[in-house]
Amino acid sequence: MAFWIFMLCMILLVPLTMICFGRIFLKNPPKEINSIYGYRTPRSTKNIETWKFAHHYSGKLWFQWGVILLPLSILPMFFLLGKSTDEIGTWGSIICLLQIIPLVGVIFPTEAALKKTFDENGNKKIE
Repeated sequence: MAFWIFMLCMILLVPLTMICFGRIFLKNPPKEINSIYGYRTPRSTKNIETWKFAHHYSGKLWFQWGVILLPLSILPMFFLLGKSTDEIGTWGSIICLLQIIPLVGVIFPTEAALKKTFDENGNKKIE
């Protein structure tokens, strides 16, 4: 039972991190472009407007995906109650690995939205 609780805590890390940082990026993103904290890609760091846009967009996605991932991650763990540590470890690891897809996957739609909204120099496109 102790290992099951440990694995449950581990699988909660990614969705809770996505929810927390998604909310932070939406409500209180980093004020200045920096090299330590935030959504940092060449396109998002062109200027403060692209920086703010990227944080708002990625924060929204992270928050939404984190909320979706949370129950989807917890539910399979209840089917593992009473199973062997090997089975709990295997399935817990698979869940953790699958959670990495939306965690990192936020880059693709955010970069596409930046490309659609801003030109190569970071100026907002006129539609």
